[in-house]
Amino acid sequence: MENVFDVLKERGLIAQTTHEDEIRELLGKEKISFYIGFDPTADSLHVGHFLQMVVMRHMQNHGHRPIALVGGGTGHIGDPTGRTDMRQMMTTETIEHNCECFKKQLGSIVDFSDGKAIMVNNADWLLKLNYVDFIRDIGSCFSVNQMLTAECFKQRLEKGLSFLEFNYMLMQSYDFLMLARNYDCKMQLGGDDQWSNILGGIDLNRRKDRRQVYGMTFTLLTNSEGKKMGKTAKGAVWLDPAKTSPYEFYQYWRNVDDADVVKCMKLLTFVPMDEIREYEKLEGSALNEVKSRLAYEVTALVHGEEEAQKADAAAKSVFGGAGSDANMPTAELSAAELGDGMPVLDLLSRVGFIPSKGEGRRLIQQNGLSINDEKVADIGLSVTEDFFKNGGLIAKKGKKSFLKIVLK
Repeated sequence: MENVFDVLKERGLIAQTTHEDEIRELLGKEKISFYIGFDPTADSLHVGHFLQMVVMRHMQNHGHRPIALVGGGTGHIGDPTGRTDMRQMMTTETIEHNCECFKKQLGSIVDFSDGKAIMVNNADWLLKLNYVDFIRDIGSCFSVNQMLTAECFKQRLEKGLSFLEFNYMLMQSYDFLMLARNYDCKMQLGGDDQWSNILGGIDLNRRKDRRQVYGMTFTLLTNSEGKKMGKTAKGAVWLDPAKTSPYEFYQYWRNVDDADVVKCMKLLTFVPMDEIREYEKLEGSALNEVKSRLAYEVTALVHGEEEAQKADAAAKSVFGGAGSDANMPTAELSAAELGDGMPVLDLLSRVGFIPSKGEGRRLIQQNGLSINDEKVADIGLSVTEDFFKNGGLIAKKGKKSFLKIVLK
């Protein structure tokens, strides 16, 4: 079997390694346990986490055992990495609820059956610690001067870094020590922004147990301009279908820029590289086929084949001009609310299709808003029951966003 290190490298997933040659040799000759941490800062994972889940699946496909570490303990503090302000403090109940949500979502990509992967909660050891003992035993292994040079702290030092958050590196490093001791975990993986924290854990294992462990980071999910992907006008692109519907999720990937589609195909799907290399030869409108493939593959991984097929059918229906597919994203409006008529901006704002009436006016002025395939030219247009005669009103903004509104 090919070495998973080569697979990850060929697909552009690896950013940094602590000992590249040793790691490649280790992954080729042994079946190791490795871990990736997920702090429960929300009740759903998002597309940034999805890339990490894909890496776990690649590793698992090659016989290695993933340890998904949920941060029931570190979630009480919050990782300062990439933050310009302090995270909101969460209650224990919220943290526990979020951890439970993560378990289901991780299971859609990673196989937890028969011990092929395990899920561990760092609350099991962090919440039982005696503070003085921890500081004496673990804190003595860390240099404050060295910690202050870490990228995860640099940008926060300008606006103020709390002592609470300063503890985070110690706690994440302690996680690696506990996982190495209890589960023979030999490697920590994470996004490239976790490099400093990973190095802390490797050094702690060396100091406390004289154990050699390893670290590897993978590419952050960014577009061709270097900006993080996974954000829309509504906010993050979530894996929970109640927060981002399978159709919206599909559309996000269908609408990536031409410059990013092949890269995303490499990073986020399991499409063979031979096929992807053929896609690299395409340009212009021919890339639409690749975007549809990307959207389908990623949606199927997260939401299942059935939801991916529905989203694909809905998209093809609308872009093909039919505009009335049963799988189209839909909102309801009561006949009582509509009354004898409702201003178009009020209606579209009510169902959440436009974020504000000001944005709606801008769309109309730029010829970017349509109702039932007719451009809206009048800001004061009144929408009446006649607009719903064909089973629902179809609102469309720009070329790619649409909604079916039905009367109930």
